[in-house]
Amino acid sequence: MKTADELKARAIGLKDFVEYTAGSVVSKTLIDKKIGTLTLFAFDAGQGLSEHTAPYDAVVQILDGEAELVIAGQTVKARTGELVIMPSKVPHAMRAVQRFKMLLTMIREQ
Repeated sequence: MKTADELKARAIGLKDFVEYTAGSVVSKTLIDKKIGTLTLFAFDAGQGLSEHTAPYDAVVQILDGEAELVIAGQTVKARTGELVIMPSKVPHAMRAVQRFKMLLTMIREQ
């Protein structure tokens, strides 16, 4: 598997860059800068992230499968090709309805 630096100036298939692992959540950071991060995730069915908050906006783009997000107590279902914007300082959690892959973009304010 190539490192993030080896991917610069190339087209990559995002959903093929991170693999599912049984009973796990797998992540791979593509970019980690002061202004924000790009991280790929692969969630096995039933796996998730418990409720938490972030100090900045986050964008979830579903690359494969289906996720259930809870944002400020409201359930949002997202499927392949869909995008969800999670506002800063608002509690959120997510769970894999079926296994899914996502690209998480976090944008930090300066």
